[in-house]
Amino acid sequence: MRFLCLYRPGKPEGTPPTHEEMMRMGQFVQESFQSGVLLATEGCLPSIAGARLRMTAGRFAVTDGPFAEAKEIVGGFALIRAESKEQAIEFTKRFMEIAGDGETEIRQVFEAGDGPCA
Repeated sequence: MRFLCLYRPGKPEGTPPTHEEMMRMGQFVQESFQSGVLLATEGCLPSIAGARLRMTAGRFAVTDGPFAEAKEIVGGFALIRAESKEQAIEFTKRFMEIAGDGETEIRQVFEAGDGPCA
């Protein structure tokens, strides 16, 4: 199974990681790629470089960043392979121990053969 992990950091947007955090995360990412668990990962630029689109009744509204609600800002993502949601949670806990305070939403990615969502 594949899972998309969306990380929302607890730090103010644009706060760079420390050198130690970068080193620890780099090692974790390398080990995770080599083990086959991590399929893709990237950090996001600050929301000032982004936009949000909303469609209501067939009409689009575009809002340019920056976005006011820091708790809604995605700082990065990872696409992982895990045998279960519980295994995905354990992987994400290891990631967050390095990344620090924040929140990660874990969503299973639909794959051919998956039944209807409950």
